[in-house]
Amino acid sequence: MTAIPLFAVMLLVHPFVMILDRHKRRLHHLIAKIWAIFTISPFYRFEFEGLDNLPPGDAPAVYVSNHQSFLDTYTLLTLGRSFKFISKTSIFVIPIIGWAMFLMGLIPLRRMDSRSQLECLKRCMDCVRKGASVFFFPEGTRSKDGKLGAFKKGAFAVAVKTEAPVVPITLLGTRKLMPAGMECILNSGSVKVVIHKPLRGKNAEVLCNESRSVIADTLNSHDYGTHYSD
Repeated sequence: MTAIPLFAVMLLVHPFVMILDRHKRRLHHLIAKIWAIFTISPFYRFEFEGLDNLPPGDAPAVYVSNHQSFLDTYTLLTLGRSFKFISKTSIFVIPIIGWAMFLMGLIPLRRMDSRSQLECLKRCMDCVRKGASVFFFPEGTRSKDGKLGAFKKGAFAVAVKTEAPVVPITLLGTRKLMPAGMECILNSGSVKVVIHKPLRGKNAEVLCNESRSVIADTLNSHDYGTHYSD
């Protein structure tokens, strides 16, 4: 009931967005925020900590977060920031949701295709240089057990090459509501989104380790755990 009329609005305003705000597409992201709030608010509570750590004025940044559930994206969209998620190409063909992602300018990726991975990183750098932000789940996939996995370095290479800050985010609670692979189940509970202070640096590996450490410390303090062997 929410998705279809909001997608229709997004489709209607798309020509104007492409003329006036091609790179950030802030109106589309505002519609997506409303869509996300209407979608998840009836089912679980969510709160934010550290909103003052967000870059001012929607300045371009590279956002990174742990990944625990299908609900992560919906929850993060309620922030209202104009960042471009990286998503599997197969998602873009899903009616309404995938089409809306295309209109928003989200970035497709074929995970096992090295050429697609390179093109994805190039497109991310182009987005940041043109004033838009990008959002990575550096683990590459949702955690099966809730523990934080190893981080891939692509997001941090983008940050170094564009001189953009990295904004680490910790998601708490989404896996308990809807574990990976169990999208037909929605348990009761609440979600907390912790936004950490931006990080800057000239070394992608150092930025990667620092970001993972910040997120891991928050997860460990809430008894979520981390795969230290990674």
